[in-house]
Amino acid sequence: MLKGISRRVIVVKSPDRRFFEEAIFIVKEGAIGTGGVTAEQVVEEARRVADGFVKKRQRKWFQHIPATGYMILGAVIATIVCCLTMAV
Repeated sequence: MLKGISRRVIVVKSPDRRFFEEAIFIVKEGAIGTGGVTAEQVVEEARRVADGFVKKRQRKWFQHIPATGYMILGAVIATIVCCLTMAV
């Protein structure tokens, strides 16, 4: 459905295309020009938010280990525990 209302939008290209191609921000009515906020400041804030999303979504070091690595580590730990309990 199409409404007869026009809106201002800001489209920010993603710095890291693994997550998204672009982010679309819908600007509030009267946000630009009131309270001393310029259009450049609004665009910069949109870029900062998009960059923050990408930085938050980066994987931790342990998330790079495949499932087989965890299986092998579990088997090694179980073997060590078993050997230690049998030695006593």
